[in-house]
Amino acid sequence: MSNQHAIKIFADGAVLEDVPRLRSLGTISGFTTNPTLMAKAGVTDYEVFSKRFLDAAHGLPVSLEVFADDVPSMVRQARKLASWGDNVYVKIPVTNTARLSTRDAIVELAKDGIRLNVTAVLTRQQVDELVPLFARGVPAIVSVFAGRIADAGVDPVPTIREAVAHPQRLPDVEILWASCREIFNVVRAAEAGCHIITVPNDMLKKLDMFGRDLGDISLDTVKMFFDDARSSGFEL
Repeated sequence: MSNQHAIKIFADGAVLEDVPRLRSLGTISGFTTNPTLMAKAGVTDYEVFSKRFLDAAHGLPVSLEVFADDVPSMVRQARKLASWGDNVYVKIPVTNTARLSTRDAIVELAKDGIRLNVTAVLTRQQVDELVPLFARGVPAIVSVFAGRIADAGVDPVPTIREAVAHPQRLPDVEILWASCREIFNVVRAAEAGCHIITVPNDMLKKLDMFGRDLGDISLDTVKMFFDDARSSGFEL
């Protein structure tokens, strides 16, 4: 990928075997996962899987998510997750399932120096309410779910730009473009000033397409259609 689109890329997934391979690419700056991805991957023991994931990450940042639904339990789970490694960012949802803000958990954990990744952020109001909660000198991430904003027919870029330029954002608080829908989102996120983007593991291979001649890609596509039709024995 061209340096003009410099942005940190985090691999998003829950397949343990992918981690060493992705780390070896040299283009991955960290990893994210969540309970839904873990469930789809067949993970049954959260702690065992997470600790193996952290070992495989070799010190790169890894975002692990709490799954409690009340603030005291979120805080307890967050402290436990954070104790597993210095490279852990604890993912806290912006609200619980009753749509109640998790601000009390965020303030308490940030004050205690725990690195947070506040997730499922979609609105500018949520960004405005979140940004002042973090502690100076404590790294943190705000994950704006740009893909889901776009799914609702809304351009996510203004929200990303506002979050990046927020007057109350501390230098250690990075804005992350989450729910990547296509590899061009990497370009859009970088152009919007975003610090990080999460890209699904199976989409990362498309980064190799960056900078390729479009005419060559066109020819490769034509050859693919031709070869597949011939190998299928199609006749007219």
